[in-house]
Amino acid sequence: MPNTIAYLMLMFWPVVCAILFRRLTPERAIIWSILGGYLLLPQSAEFDLPLVPDMNKTSIPNICAFVLCVFYLKKRISLWPQNWAMRLLLMGFVIGVVPTVLTNGDAMIFTLLGDTAPIVFSTASLPGLGLRDLLSVVINQIIVVLPFLLARSYLSTETGLRELLYALVVAALYYSIPALIEIRLSPQMNVWVYGFFQHSFEQMMRDGGFRPLVFLPHALWLAFFVMSAAMAALALGRQSSGSERVRFFAFAVYLLVLLVLCKSLASMIYALLLGGLLLVTSARMQIRVALIFALVAVIYPMLRDQGMIPIDAILRQAEAFNPDRAQSLGYRFSNEEALLERAHEKWLFGWGGWGRNLVHDMQTGQIISIPDGEWIIVFGTFGWVGYVCQMGLLGGPLIVLWARLRNTGPHDVPPYVAPLALLLAITLIDMLLNAILTPYTWMMAGAILGCCERLSSGHSLGASVGQSARRTVMGRPAERRRTSF
Repeated sequence: MPNTIAYLMLMFWPVVCAILFRRLTPERAIIWSILGGYLLLPQSAEFDLPLVPDMNKTSIPNICAFVLCVFYLKKRISLWPQNWAMRLLLMGFVIGVVPTVLTNGDAMIFTLLGDTAPIVFSTASLPGLGLRDLLSVVINQIIVVLPFLLARSYLSTETGLRELLYALVVAALYYSIPALIEIRLSPQMNVWVYGFFQHSFEQMMRDGGFRPLVFLPHALWLAFFVMSAAMAALALGRQSSGSERVRFFAFAVYLLVLLVLCKSLASMIYALLLGGLLLVTSARMQIRVALIFALVAVIYPMLRDQGMIPIDAILRQAEAFNPDRAQSLGYRFSNEEALLERAHEKWLFGWGGWGRNLVHDMQTGQIISIPDGEWIIVFGTFGWVGYVCQMGLLGGPLIVLWARLRNTGPHDVPPYVAPLALLLAITLIDMLLNAILTPYTWMMAGAILGCCERLSSGHSLGASVGQSARRTVMGRPAERRRTSF
């Protein structure tokens, strides 16, 4: 159970956000309010308030950043995308959960038959969804998408795009200190600070050592974060010159060494793939690859649902490479099969919350399935409507970006947007395996969409939304450049 410090951190975070907005540029204040909350706040602590979603490490930073933008910066935040398809997806993401609640009003009761019929013992139950849940679920969807809306309005300039990459590097460098401590001493940081361990300790042990997770949900989350930061450092180094280029490439090497110590095979493969693309290919090629990744991530669940993915062949190849990883992958596929069968019973709008989308023992009510991939969680909870709207909002900006730039000249691709597109796309790929969707993912998607809208309307990407003369805690504001990869 979380200790007092965990709840005090949640209560104090709005004050931290207010200080950030007072001292930093708007771009940095938004990024660090949300990214800082994701990295530092406790994972399982939350305030359960009536009629609204739980206030936790995701919702509190999102709300604070939005409120401060509106009432402190007094800047208008555009809620409607220019693209009509993105408007429909946004509307579906928010109000598409209404039929989910309305079609799940029945409670799920698990029964145990006695030795002599017709004696029946009720062992457990899951409540049906009502009007109270309707309000809470709709509000939760709005809170989830706030980083997307903020980034679209505030982080779509050249300055904002660069700050998104820069923040990843700076955050990972600071985060590497507790991560290295956990690699050496075992993952205990969350226990020392917040009084509990947020996952299974056995999963943090691998190859005779430890995998760090600090304050994140799992070691896989930390490894993916380190990989993303290393790729951001490579991208910034390529766009820089002189001593700044050397510094960013040195950061990238350091973070790649840390990534190896994190012992996550998938993230290391991502780093090898993206690192080569970021160093040797043009921005246009990077955007094309990002589009392919996004299409694979969106289409795979549909093919998986129709049984068109060669699961056995994939497992054979994985076993030839690493039997332990093949066993883990096979376990994931087995759980997906059970969860898909469950989801098909309400394929359009899903089962809703309270764990109704999971597979339960029908006599004891015990959960007998473990969802790993973000896609199967969304599909089971909100059906195909919820899945298409969520993946459309995340992957749609990459399609819009490709369509916007395919007829432009080779030097018209904005700097920093291609690396962000690759990071967003590889996140969508990893969401097929893990529930790794974070507020930072929403910010990347919103910033890319906003960048495309600025280009379409002829607005300059070099204009910052705030006063760059404000004091900062990460060095000088970025020099506004319009260079090409």
